[in-house]
Amino acid sequence: VSTMNAKASSGGEEEASGMRSKTLGESVSSGRVKKGQVILVAYLIATLELTFLFMQMGVMPYLAKSLRLDSVGLGYLQTTFGVLQFVGGPIFGRFADHFGTRAALILSCASGSAFFLLMSISTSIPLLFLSRLPAVFMHGLPGAQKVITDLTTPSQRTDALGKLGLCFGIGIIIGSALGGVLSTKFGIFVPTYVGLVGNLINTMIAMVCIPLQAKPKSDHHVTEHSKYLVIREILRLMKFPGVMEVFIVKVFAGLPIGLFLIMFSIISMDFFGLEAVESGYLMSYFGVLQMVVQGLVAGKLTNHCTERTLLRLSIFVFAGVGLGMALMRTVWHYCIIAVPMVFAFSMLGTITDSILTKAVPSSDTGTMIGICASVQPLTRMVGPTIGGVLYKQFGVSSFGYLQLIVNIGLFVYLLKSTIPLREMKSQ
Repeated sequence: VSTMNAKASSGGEEEASGMRSKTLGESVSSGRVKKGQVILVAYLIATLELTFLFMQMGVMPYLAKSLRLDSVGLGYLQTTFGVLQFVGGPIFGRFADHFGTRAALILSCASGSAFFLLMSISTSIPLLFLSRLPAVFMHGLPGAQKVITDLTTPSQRTDALGKLGLCFGIGIIIGSALGGVLSTKFGIFVPTYVGLVGNLINTMIAMVCIPLQAKPKSDHHVTEHSKYLVIREILRLMKFPGVMEVFIVKVFAGLPIGLFLIMFSIISMDFFGLEAVESGYLMSYFGVLQMVVQGLVAGKLTNHCTERTLLRLSIFVFAGVGLGMALMRTVWHYCIIAVPMVFAFSMLGTITDSILTKAVPSSDTGTMIGICASVQPLTRMVGPTIGGVLYKQFGVSSFGYLQLIVNIGLFVYLLKSTIPLREMKSQ
């Protein structure tokens, strides 16, 4: 009986998604824009927003130093950014469900403009902290995920979402390099001016090129829930079969390495002995790896393997990465470990996002994407405190041992679990 129900649910989701795609397709066609072009525009918006975001991340420590903000204050600044993004993720997702993807992307890009405007006039520490406030609605990547989710069927979704990793890689490479060059040659505030203009352009792109999408009929009943608090919506979605289990795996699998990456600016100086320029090269190396994994590896694997298999593979590789980090001694060791680490991060993010958006009704995909987008800000929120304690008390190897233990436990759990995943390959 359960098998028949699972098949019926699977078919229903495929049919519902097909109806949604058809509805959105009609809206897209009415604007004389093809679905594929709209998805490409979503990729462009995400790439530009990530580029400007990484650009300001590279400049922020120097801007903070020029304002005489010490390392502890910089940690508070990063935590503030993480808290705002964590709180804003589910709200942004719900906004997208109620008002449409176009409105959500415009909100994200406009918030980015306000973010860089405030940052460009931050001549004091209070203003610098105030400039973090618009980050609550800066969610260009989840916005692009929402576009892709609305315009693809479940069988196409994993591969389409995976290509967003290319946007992430490009953002790291160009953003890190651009921030360093602009701040060094033209002044510390010039990257903020570029980010402001770029986000205004991004806002115009979203207004002109993303169609005003009609809502599917199935969305009508969801408007009745608009009075509910976001917390109640999150708890409701977590009750769907498999959602809570997969979300827990998503949160904890990469948490130890996430803590390590939060502390990386300090570790790169103290443990690896790198200069600022060398750290920039290392970030670009990560960006290239991200592009290679998403462009050459991820797509082929999603076409030939089921989501259950890829989820287990990601966790297994993460466990191996933990062992490697525990034994790591030089930056060259880290460069080798980075290959499987980027692979596991990319696959885990893509697969879990795909599984979770398929597990909820089509009218709730925006909220689910927003919840998924809150995982990284959650790490940034707790990272400076927990990561600092681990590094100071137990050293760099503690991140590796914790990663190994957590992922061995998750791998055993996935082998024995009965999480209702559809055995579907991307077509």
